Amino acid sequence: MKIINTSITGVIIIEPRLFSDERGYFFESFNQKEFEKKVCKTVFVQDNESKSSYGVIRGLHYQKPPFAQSKLVRVIKGAVLDVAVDIRKGSSTFGHHVAVELTEDNHRQFFIPRGFAHGFSVLSEDVVFQYKCDNFYAPQYEGAIAWNDPDLRIDWRIPVEKVVLSEKDKVHPMLSEIIYMFDYKKVL
Repeated sequence: MKIINTSITGVIIIEPRLFSDERGYFFESFNQKEFEKKVCKTVFVQDNESKSSYGVIRGLHYQKPPFAQSKLVRVIKGAVLDVAVDIRKGSSTFGHHVAVELTEDNHRQFFIPRGFAHGFSVLSEDVVFQYKCDNFYAPQYEGAIAWNDPDLRIDWRIPVEKVVLSEKDKVHPMLSEIIYMFDYKKVL
């Protein structure tokens, strides 16, 4: 696997080694030993999959300790713009984000460590999206930030009139209104 560092330390793009011929392709989508050697030591305990249509934005979500989650995400079908926002108080990149296009053709994966809010917008007609999480889902520890927080300056690459949101995602607070934030020194 090829590791691509981003502008925020710990947020990583992974490109698998692809083997293709007239029959199709093969790649190793995850290898615990390689991941720990090249990215970080973690154990993923839950896999999730979602299907969404063009214009859907999911996010920006996170879980608070003790159920904070790191995520390794990828697209099985279609294309998304995937976004990680640093919400670690005291971090030099607090409030900054990294956005990467993940597609069924580029096979890229995106690693989002604990201390980040995560979301994506669907750029294709539909998408099948997979998440590996290193902690279990705990609804009572959910947190979220408004997808359209002007201070974040995220270009979701979807016209505003085409954006589709869940009822929950329509009412999240701005980053400046969040009461709980991760402590940069404790998350690392």
